[in-house]
Amino acid sequence: MPRVLVVDDEENIRLVLRTLLRKHGYEVSVASSGEEALERLEDAAPDFVLADVRMSGMSGIELTRELSGREARPTVIVMSAYGSVDLAIEAIKAGAYDYVSKPFKQDEVLLALRKAEERESLRRENAQLKARILEQSSYAGMIGTSEAIQKVFRMIEKAAGYATTVLIQGESGTGKELVARALHERGERAPRPFVAVNCGAIPESLIESELFGHKRGAFTDASQDKPGLFEEADRGTLFLDEIGELPPGTQVKLLRVLQEGTFRRLGETRDREADVRVVAATVRVLKDEVDEGRFREDLYYRLNVLPIVVPPLRSRREDLPLLVDHFLARNNQRLGTRIRGVDPKAHKLLLAYHWPGNVRELENVLERAMVLADGDVLVEGDLPERLREPDPVQAVLATGELSIKKTHRYIEETLIRKALEKTGGNRTQASKLLEISHRALLYKIKDYGLS
Repeated sequence: MPRVLVVDDEENIRLVLRTLLRKHGYEVSVASSGEEALERLEDAAPDFVLADVRMSGMSGIELTRELSGREARPTVIVMSAYGSVDLAIEAIKAGAYDYVSKPFKQDEVLLALRKAEERESLRRENAQLKARILEQSSYAGMIGTSEAIQKVFRMIEKAAGYATTVLIQGESGTGKELVARALHERGERAPRPFVAVNCGAIPESLIESELFGHKRGAFTDASQDKPGLFEEADRGTLFLDEIGELPPGTQVKLLRVLQEGTFRRLGETRDREADVRVVAATVRVLKDEVDEGRFREDLYYRLNVLPIVVPPLRSRREDLPLLVDHFLARNNQRLGTRIRGVDPKAHKLLLAYHWPGNVRELENVLERAMVLADGDVLVEGDLPERLREPDPVQAVLATGELSIKKTHRYIEETLIRKALEKTGGNRTQASKLLEISHRALLYKIKDYGLS
């Protein structure tokens, strides 16, 4: 039985509405002021609040604002006397669902409540459907139903049960560490440690000591024996992020561990066994690093036994709505916000943006927007300027990306998109605007997944 809380400072109005609504199957409680309504909320637990706009003390608009900020918020319908429609509209802006005019007809009140019931029913069904879709599309903390990310999930499932070395490649922000953790957690080593280290964040003079440990007196500051990360990850997984940053000397020692399963602490003369699965990740194209002499070829082939390439977000745009729903729900819980969705115009901007920072950039953009939003739905103005007025160069620089290759790719794709939009999808005209051959444009459209 739907529960309604009637809030009005006129006793006869409360009596009429209570009689009417009970007659039509509603459970009704009443309050003579906004303050009393707030006090009664916990006991009454209403699904709907029917409140007068003009009341002594707390007004219906103030009550609506207060209710809109609560987690378990009822649907508010306001009542406004003739001549105060502007106040009713203000209440709707504050979060009310609808309004009825005083003096009201019984059918108008009943119709407003039934419309609100239908809306709430649809909203609950929509929330349940979204939850089911998220659950079905979630894999070890990663979200997506696109073929590109599903291919990654299948690869993880196959590789997780083996101790084989895995090389994860992908742009910054695509979720390479999530892939590494999934490989660990879905395999036999899950009960043992997962140890992650960013090879680019440790000074070259300390990296060997961090990985392999050292003996007391091995160098000036070595005041005691210290185990390295290989020992910390014993019988577990060692995740070497940014493996391309390893200095040449350390590359040699890592190769020995992978080949022979043994290592030495700095300053020791005896070998120690390493029962560790190594998972490495890089934003670099390691084959190019090998060709240019910056990375050992033999180590590359040792690491690249099972390669997993994590696709950029622009290559799986169909996953973006799922990711948005996921981050909205997670941030609402973490930040205490009450954002229930994204309006169509803002959603269009999210879909059109190139996302050079990938899923991490999307998460950061949504968190910022949720904190700054005035309403419970994200709108265009809540999004950063680079999404609303995208400048290709500034959009990349804003993410901290310094790769000339990636920046060039992003700008090129952006210009192709704009040319196609300007010509209504006419590729011949677009190729003329871009000053490239029609054949070259077709190749780039396929390469960037713009077809």
